[in-house]
Amino acid sequence: MNFQQKNGRIWAENEEGRLVAEISFPQVRRDVVNIDHTFVDSSLQGQGVAGKLVQAAADQIRARELKAVLTCPYAKKWFETHPEQRDLLAEP
Repeated sequence: MNFQQKNGRIWAENEEGRLVAEISFPQVRRDVVNIDHTFVDSSLQGQGVAGKLVQAAADQIRARELKAVLTCPYAKKWFETHPEQRDLLAEP
């Protein structure tokens, strides 16, 4: 699956141009983004797409030298199971 990216958003569309996967992480402070939303269409569920979205977001956040807070429940679970990425998390 090929994701499209811009600062604060990563998404994929199907052949018809319909949104089928998305993660958003808007900047909330000078050096902090909030991973606030992950969406995967039911046609893609069970294929690991949500995890790939969070990994792509983590890669973008790291490349931009930012930190993240998490309000998306899926992202919270993902970071719990990926301790090697926890250095991206902002101090509470």
